[in-house]
Amino acid sequence: MQLDDITLIHQFKTPDLKEKAFTSIVKKYQEKLYWHIRRLVITHDDANDVLQNFFIKVWNGLENFREDSKLYTWLYKIATNECLTFLDKQKRKSATDFTEVEEVLSNKIKAEANFNANQLEWKLQLAIQQLPEKQRTVFTLRYYDEMPYEEMSHILDTSEGALKASYHHAAKKIEDYILNN
Repeated sequence: MQLDDITLIHQFKTPDLKEKAFTSIVKKYQEKLYWHIRRLVITHDDANDVLQNFFIKVWNGLENFREDSKLYTWLYKIATNECLTFLDKQKRKSATDFTEVEEVLSNKIKAEANFNANQLEWKLQLAIQQLPEKQRTVFTLRYYDEMPYEEMSHILDTSEGALKASYHHAAKKIEDYILNN
């Protein structure tokens, strides 16, 4: 039986139950967050690295979680920020412009074992990598995670209107890419 988030948070704040509660949180959200992270950073190894850093941050910060938002929203915000930090480090490490980083990400997709450029899912992944970082994040949260704009607004600290516009522009760019490639 899975416990609700409020119970898990309160258990985490109880010293004797801290590890058990954290293990339950990991089990409850690990797969969803892995796929959210994977869609943003592309490779399995990078996603695992980001996920590890994410869970360390959650372990260190959960004690101070004020419960102003849902645990799920708080976790997604941390995971998204970890992804953006990781991608920013990748850009700085490679000392190249963003276009070259996009190309590297596209090449990672093409290097996947089952890659087939004619399959729509692969075209979609390549199209998503052509998007600017913010549009890519908004599109991923909305399309794959079916996250409401209100929740996204808390995660990304952006107005719902701006998120809707970003999603619309991203969807249009993806449609153009798929139709023309």
